[in-house]
Amino acid sequence: MATPVDGLTTLPSQAPALNMGTGRAAMFNLQSAQTGNRVVVFEEVMPAGCQTPLHLHHTSDEVMYVLNGDFTFQIGELETRGGAGACVFFPRGIAHAWKNSGAAAGRALFVFTPGEAGQLFEEMLQEQRPPQSMDMAIFEKLFPKYGWEIVGPPPF
Repeated sequence: MATPVDGLTTLPSQAPALNMGTGRAAMFNLQSAQTGNRVVVFEEVMPAGCQTPLHLHHTSDEVMYVLNGDFTFQIGELETRGGAGACVFFPRGIAHAWKNSGAAAGRALFVFTPGEAGQLFEEMLQEQRPPQSMDMAIFEKLFPKYGWEIVGPPPF
């Protein structure tokens, strides 16, 4: 993978997009190949009620910065809630989940470092394959490949 010598700027019009299904979309600002796998960054729009199962990443830390909306976060045993400006750190190896608890769509910026866990989404982008179109058998193969593990249902 090539690492940019002088850095990199991605303008909104240059960010590839993935329709993740039913009002959910991601714009990929920085991809692993562009950063030498140091970081993956994408902005995601999530409809009200959208949530993740309780999961963890074995090889990457994750940061979620809320741009707008109202979200609930679970990190280990800690449950918190936050809106625009909330910045959440999900350390590798700690079970976590989030939910758009608001009445409207929300937006957040996600950062994976190093970028391995974010490559799961990059593979979906490359194939233009939204998560809703994939059966659980495919996820069971992809999750370990990128250091993910589902440890429980959504906690909210």
